[in-house]
Amino acid sequence: MNEILGYLGLGLMLALSGIGSCYGTTIVGNAAEGALKKNPSKSSSYMILSALPATQGLYGFVAFLMSMGRDFTTEGPLMLGIGLGVGLVCLFSGIRQGQVCANGIMGIAQGHDVQTNTMIYAALPEFYAILALVAALMV
Repeated sequence: MNEILGYLGLGLMLALSGIGSCYGTTIVGNAAEGALKKNPSKSSSYMILSALPATQGLYGFVAFLMSMGRDFTTEGPLMLGIGLGVGLVCLFSGIRQGQVCANGIMGIAQGHDVQTNTMIYAALPEFYAILALVAALMV
């Protein structure tokens, strides 16, 4: 039973963080697509902001790789907790970061100089995904 819980934790860690990146990048991608119709000259700014939510999937993948060598026969419930924690934090972080970046893209398309501020605001949900990764590596 412990092994099942351990592998379930690994799966959740990888899947939820990947889903968060997928949702976040599509939220930003949709905003970028609409912004391109309004102001195509700023496409490089849109692309930079569109890539930010993809990092949550990377954090989940790193935590997954670093956890592969653990002994699931004794640490199964622990791995379930770690996997669920990292996965959920990365899921919500990716989605919310995507929404922040989408708003920034719309501001840029309307002629406002908000790329730097948007990147700073987008770094805040990113910080919690990094904390989740660090916590997973410290356990």
